[in-house]
Amino acid sequence: MATVDCRPLTMKLKNIINMKKVIRIFVFILLGIVVIGTFVYLYKKSRPEVKEYQIITPVVQTLSKKTIATGKIEPRNEVEIKPQISGIISEIYKEAGEVVREGDVIALIKVIPEMGTLNSAESRVNIAKIDFEQAKIDYDRANKLFEKKVLSAEEFEKERVAYNKMKEEYQNAVDNLEIIRDGIAKSSGGYSNTQIRATISGLILDVPVKIGNSVIQSNNFNDGTTICTIADMGDMIFKGSIDESEVGRIREGLPIVLTIGALQDMKFDAVLEYVSPKGVEESGAVMFEIKAAAKIPDSVMVRAGYSANAEIILMQRNNVLAIPEGVVEMVGDSAFVYQLDTTVTNEQKFNRVPVTIGMSDGLNIELVDGVEPNARLRGNLK
Repeated sequence: MATVDCRPLTMKLKNIINMKKVIRIFVFILLGIVVIGTFVYLYKKSRPEVKEYQIITPVVQTLSKKTIATGKIEPRNEVEIKPQISGIISEIYKEAGEVVREGDVIALIKVIPEMGTLNSAESRVNIAKIDFEQAKIDYDRANKLFEKKVLSAEEFEKERVAYNKMKEEYQNAVDNLEIIRDGIAKSSGGYSNTQIRATISGLILDVPVKIGNSVIQSNNFNDGTTICTIADMGDMIFKGSIDESEVGRIREGLPIVLTIGALQDMKFDAVLEYVSPKGVEESGAVMFEIKAAAKIPDSVMVRAGYSANAEIILMQRNNVLAIPEGVVEMVGDSAFVYQLDTTVTNEQKFNRVPVTIGMSDGLNIELVDGVEPNARLRGNLK
């Protein structure tokens, strides 16, 4: 009878048993890790969360409270040059952008007299000439008689006065005719009304007329035609408006910082010099006009009419101890900060400290009293 070898089967069974032991050990280890991890998680979860804050130290700085006004940059002295006589522009000697001095001729007007007025003036001259010639004859005769002592001094004086009166009337008639016809009387020795001259020194901003245009003289009943506009560009002002809610907080003399739209990289100092006593309604809001003297260097070219914003400094405190507003805790009218307790080293601990605060610029607030300048205060969470 043959013998069966069971050793391979026995080995196979041992391998299976060993494999099961390994799997069982692996499962136990995995369960142990899960249990330990769960306990660690629950332990950490049960502990209070440690919060870490930024540390803020007071800083010496300048605080300013501001408001913004919108407007334009304009010359303080801007003059419209108008003719003193009506006529037609015959010559223009200057253009916009040129610099002129007081008295420079800008344009020339050709006088076109009204025929009825011209005829009346010529008739007045003729009549006055006849009267003057007759008065001269009478005066010469009276003078001879007076020298011969035939005529009394009283009668001679009457003839002399009458002669001077007729002479003056004749000269006035001639001057009137020359003014109507030529724009100037020769006897005046002054500038011709037909020459339009600059009344101030400055820059010509605009010449709205052309050669051949009719112009009308300025008088009590007519504004007249503007020949040109001249401005002193060395004396500029900011002209703008401010809302009624803020006008009560400003006053003449306050410092201003100007930002000009065309020169955004530059800022200019100014001083508020005028606040209108009367408001004007604009788009449902009541606005008050303000003016400020602008301090613009000669090296900077600023054109009339540039739009600008004015930062009006309502209040300013220099070299004060300040901290961010968020560091301060307000409880009613009382203010508190949280100061770091330096005796505790393993964690951040803060003590609540009452403080006295002052002016705020919207971001930072003045720290008047309560903590030392080197105090370490609680800020925002990291």
